[in-house]
Amino acid sequence: MSESEITVLEALHSTPARRYLSPEPIGDDIVRKLLDAAIRGPNGGNTQRWAWIVLRDPEVKARIAAFYREGWEKLYGVHREVMLAQPESADGLGPANFRAGDHLAAHLEDAPVWIFPVLLGAARSTNPRLGASIYGAAQQLMLAARAYGIGSTLTTLHTGHEAETRELLGLPEDALTMALIPLGYPSRGRWAEPKRRPLDEVVFHDRYTAP
Repeated sequence: MSESEITVLEALHSTPARRYLSPEPIGDDIVRKLLDAAIRGPNGGNTQRWAWIVLRDPEVKARIAAFYREGWEKLYGVHREVMLAQPESADGLGPANFRAGDHLAAHLEDAPVWIFPVLLGAARSTNPRLGASIYGAAQQLMLAARAYGIGSTLTTLHTGHEAETRELLGLPEDALTMALIPLGYPSRGRWAEPKRRPLDEVVFHDRYTAP
């Protein structure tokens, strides 16, 4: 698929998490362009203490997908009956959103390419703002994917098995996977504006005012 002619603001307003992803292959040339966009993103002091792992190996994906599903079941799957019984809500937190997450957990391996943004030397860090050195770049990757009609979502449910994941990816012991980003052409859904609370509820001028 070719690059779409969309503006930056159009991409910013139409890049929701896409969790229904097809197994259609993504070309190496496109993946390289996405990563080239990612590394133009912000990182502290321009130290670039990062690595970007492109995972396609089905055996390794299967191992990590099992870690992911364990995390999903522990945090969300145990509430399946309750979540599916809820009415749909305007904020998007309802059965449809849960079913999308449940589908991704069950079909994570279908996404043909996974990207792991990794910070080197970060495993023992106690800095609560550590992600500032890579999450901006990860978002740039996802916005670039949008331009090519490729869906993505930033996930971290595999991190309950961080040490095992690090070993499977051949990472040094001091490295930390900061996310797992599955990439794939969407198999259902649309490029819609993500549902968010109104600006007037979350924006404050000069000083925070409690509700």
